[in-house]
Amino acid sequence: MQRVNTYLNFQGQAEEAFAFYSKVFGTQVTVLSRFSDMAAMGMGELPASERDLVMHAELPILAGHVLMATDMLRSMDQQTRVGNNTTLCLDVDSREEADRLYEGLSDGGSEGSPMADMPWGAYWGVVLDRYGVRWMVNHTPAS
Repeated sequence: MQRVNTYLNFQGQAEEAFAFYSKVFGTQVTVLSRFSDMAAMGMGELPASERDLVMHAELPILAGHVLMATDMLRSMDQQTRVGNNTTLCLDVDSREEADRLYEGLSDGGSEGSPMADMPWGAYWGVVLDRYGVRWMVNHTPAS
């Protein structure tokens, strides 16, 4: 199923922010994964202060739109700033569509992660386009 979501990056406040947004929108968080959950997938060891931070969260808000979030990791030199704190996340139906969109958005763009298979089962990449908008392209095969 294709959809577009908004992905928010936080510096350790993702869980707090989503509790706030949950109250505002009157909805419940449907997904909450922590970085410690990823250790079994070979993500590596994180400092104790970062293990319980949010790796991925989802909160439905209005008209089928879903807010998603993660906490940036200082141990990996990640810091939120204007330009990386909000990302449009494109979930698409095929690897070919993911590659097409990533390639198009990358034209004249910079700063990203190329499309690749991820430990959580998705084919995923991120790019900052030529206008300074961050895009996440994601394809998760049907199970």
